[in-house]
Amino acid sequence: MGETHGPPTSGGRPPDGGPESLPARLLGTGARGARQVARAAGIDSAIEAAAEETVVRAVESQVFERALERVLSGPLIEEAVEDALTSPAVERALANALDSEMLDRIWERLLASDEAQKLVERIAEAPEVRAAVAAQGVGLLADLGRGARRVARRLDDAVETGVRRLLFQPRREPPTACAGLVTRALALALDGAIINAGFLAVSALVALVVSVVSGDSNGVGSAALVAGAGVWVAASAVYLLSFWALVGQTPGMRFLGIRLDAGGAPRIGLRRALWRLLGAVLAAIPLFLGYLGVLLNERRRGWQDRIAGTDVLYVREVLPAAPWSAPAGDASADPGHNRAQPGRA
Repeated sequence: MGETHGPPTSGGRPPDGGPESLPARLLGTGARGARQVARAAGIDSAIEAAAEETVVRAVESQVFERALERVLSGPLIEEAVEDALTSPAVERALANALDSEMLDRIWERLLASDEAQKLVERIAEAPEVRAAVAAQGVGLLADLGRGARRVARRLDDAVETGVRRLLFQPRREPPTACAGLVTRALALALDGAIINAGFLAVSALVALVVSVVSGDSNGVGSAALVAGAGVWVAASAVYLLSFWALVGQTPGMRFLGIRLDAGGAPRIGLRRALWRLLGAVLAAIPLFLGYLGVLLNERRRGWQDRIAGTDVLYVREVLPAAPWSAPAGDASADPGHNRAQPGRA
């Protein structure tokens, strides 16, 4: 039987390693010759340049840009990024980078640099930062005021209910917009603290000047004490009359959210303010019984309010709306549009 040989391997070489066939040798020689001729004639360089130009034009074409936009806006990129972010390997790499000493050294050099110091100084001196700090202080004071108002108004109702029960008076059923005794007393105490603080500061300054000029540091005499008491009474009267007549509320009343009202007018004028001050003095003479009407009267009016024809009302606080909460041109977006109005808070 004759032996059969398998197909020749690549290049025409038989599987047993024998010599190549004649056609294979002719084709190999032709290919090498063609390469040498193309290299000598520069055809291969021209083909490479043409191919490179074709690729560049393809990349710069609008078709490639649209295809790239479709790929970037498609779900493939998003899924690849999500897979990378959720990958344990990426998480370990980031953790190792954050825990590395190199990052600590970089942060130390960055914080110690002059540029970082200049950046901190510029941020601290920025008007926006200063305005934000000031707003935080004002906001804290406003929060304290709102909390004090809520507590005082609850105490107004509780004290009035207790006194009416003790005196066998009917309980007030509907809520009222008139301020109660506790809120008024707290406002008066706050005004007294303001008056006393200012008076003590002025008195200390005057005493220092007198001691320096006269050379006597043994203290003040009885005449000076009497004069000081008179000045204190006069200053307190001027304080109350000025705020009552001009704005209808003292700083203490403003902090507690109450104000005077005379027939719907917030400013009661100097005449009514004088009558109200006189009525307050008369109400205090009979052991403060003149203030009992604040607890028993339906409009919570004491002698001072009856004599002057005034009422003390709660101020309904209306917070200003944010500028972006109303459309442009809306009057309600004006910061001056939302002002405190009398009424039950």
